[in-house]
Amino acid sequence: MMSYDLFIFAGEPSGDLHGEALLESLFDENSHLKIMGVGGPRMRKHTSFKCVLPMEEFQVMGFVDVFLALPKLIYHFYSLAHLILKTKPEKVLFIDYPGFNLRMERHLRRKGFKGKIIHYICPSVWAHGKGRIALMEKNLDLLLSIFPFEKKLFSEKFNVEYVGHPLVSRIEKDTSEILPWAKDKTVISLFPGSRKKEILLNFPLQLKVLKKVLSEKVIGAVSVSQEAYLPLLEACIEKEDLQGLIKLVPSSQTYSLMKSSYMAIAKSGTVTLELALHQVPTVVTYGIAPLDLFIVQRILKVLLPFYCIVNIVAGKEVFKELIGPALTEKALLQEVENLLSPSYNLEKKDLCLEVLKLLGKKKASRESARFTLSL
Repeated sequence: MMSYDLFIFAGEPSGDLHGEALLESLFDENSHLKIMGVGGPRMRKHTSFKCVLPMEEFQVMGFVDVFLALPKLIYHFYSLAHLILKTKPEKVLFIDYPGFNLRMERHLRRKGFKGKIIHYICPSVWAHGKGRIALMEKNLDLLLSIFPFEKKLFSEKFNVEYVGHPLVSRIEKDTSEILPWAKDKTVISLFPGSRKKEILLNFPLQLKVLKKVLSEKVIGAVSVSQEAYLPLLEACIEKEDLQGLIKLVPSSQTYSLMKSSYMAIAKSGTVTLELALHQVPTVVTYGIAPLDLFIVQRILKVLLPFYCIVNIVAGKEVFKELIGPALTEKALLQEVENLLSPSYNLEKKDLCLEVLKLLGKKKASRESARFTLSL
């Protein structure tokens, strides 16, 4: 049986994206590497990567879907563990996907795996699940972190390396251009979310506020994260009688939209960091149902000074957060009007530059490849 240098696991689209860049950097460092693992369509484009199971087998969302898929996931878990223990790669690297990967890392150690175990992209232990810190320290040989503040959460004896954030180099390499209809206009872009529930909880209020500030000079645009949600977005727009007045922009033009935007209203998530790196002043919304808010605050104990990742990185308010009960039409309108003011807008742009400075200019995939190979 062929011996492998490395096994890589990516179980979701974002992991596939990071895995693609990582494979490229690994093969740049050493074109003779033998790598196998689980990956999506992006990773599978690397012909030197032996995909033993497609990433799509692990894509489930929501409690019901996860419950129904449990037998299949459990089968894949033990099949992959058996494969790793049998082939004995020198190193295994797991990308994000903590619910599955932290359990796999523990299982491999318990079964006597002697190779090096690496985890790329730290779970958000700074938000919740601090018990996972001890789990990682016990089972991992190396944690590759994409946020500079994460290293201090762990013991000084534990091997944590900050490799830079993958978005920094991705945005740096991006060649998107300003959208033609945006020239000479003040564009307010809306990012309502990438799931139906998020859209329903954020988009109607975002539209109500946008409607109050539109003019001949100020125009609105909506980022369509998935084409499947286009009818839902259009129905919300029609309800506010805004059809024909708002541009609908496909996900393939997301960075063009950001480059065209004077300001944004965005649902909390990774998109806020992308907006900050594009220096787009933003107000962050997060509509949340009362029961979900109760679960998050009282049961999961997620109580943070900030919830937007941009503010967490900066350690201060860069973008105004309107979350849960704080998300009202009055509060959102006030911040939108503030962001339309040139002086306030410029202040926010300067704060965005501070965030970029904190993240640094490291090439995450190149640094990750270097630390992985030198371990």
